[in-house]
Amino acid sequence: MFGDYSISDLGAILAMQGFAGLILFSVYVLMALGLAIIFGQMGVINMAHGEFMILGAYVTWMTSNAVQHVAPWLFPGYFFIAMILAFIASGALGMLVEWALIRHLYKRPLDTLLATWGLSLILQQAYRSIFGAREVGVELPEWMMGSWQATDSIQIPINGMFVMGLTILITIVVFYILFWSSWGKQVRAVVQNRVMAGAVGINTERVDRYTFGLGCGIAGIAGSAFTMIGSTGPTAGQLYIVDTFLVVVFGGAASLFGTIASAFSISQTQSTLEFFLSGSMAKVITLLTIVAILMVRPQGLFALKVRK
Repeated sequence: MFGDYSISDLGAILAMQGFAGLILFSVYVLMALGLAIIFGQMGVINMAHGEFMILGAYVTWMTSNAVQHVAPWLFPGYFFIAMILAFIASGALGMLVEWALIRHLYKRPLDTLLATWGLSLILQQAYRSIFGAREVGVELPEWMMGSWQATDSIQIPINGMFVMGLTILITIVVFYILFWSSWGKQVRAVVQNRVMAGAVGINTERVDRYTFGLGCGIAGIAGSAFTMIGSTGPTAGQLYIVDTFLVVVFGGAASLFGTIASAFSISQTQSTLEFFLSGSMAKVITLLTIVAILMVRPQGLFALKVRK
């Protein structure tokens, strides 16, 4: 016996906690992938990344309501339409922000931090004015409801499995774009040596704009996934932005492999500790552990070698 639990009960609870950690891992990865792309290539500290996520969540909510009233026969598959629209809306806003604001602040990371922090406050107020201060939630299709009975004592939410599958798919697509497509080669060339990339004919400004838009678009997809596990409000993005930066720094800036490994380590540690301790104490212990590791290895789990 372990306290009031038998060994079998404890195993089932830990298994479900582990799956809850995987759902948290999925949200972290979707958020951190976009942030790692932006920070890794352009050195931009995007404090408004959470607001791009929430834009995707609001687009998903609006799509849900629109489909229910205009084309209810589309409702079972509306979520796939919502994800595409969320990606387009967040990506387009990201490209606009890059053109109007970010491109003037390259090589000034502290200025980008302050500018994007101010942008996050503006977007929060805009969401509050347009959608109201109250949190909203989407209605899921019937096939996303309920849970899968893995064993007699372990139930896995179907929407959580969908989020995990979505995360795997998006991660594969991002890796293909960055490591196997011709545009991805241009992105990596700009990361490694911006001056030389420009000298051989690569339009570095266009690469920056599309890359910033891609990172923000992925955040919009993360917002769509977020609607399945939480309600959407004007400030909901701030709940994840600190953890997302933590994932990127701990994994190693500009390393997508490090981002995934970091997200898995942090989410599983935090979820497991929450079973034995309070949620706030689990966060404190996780943070202290990461700080201790970063003191020994300040470059993070994986470091990208960049030629100066």
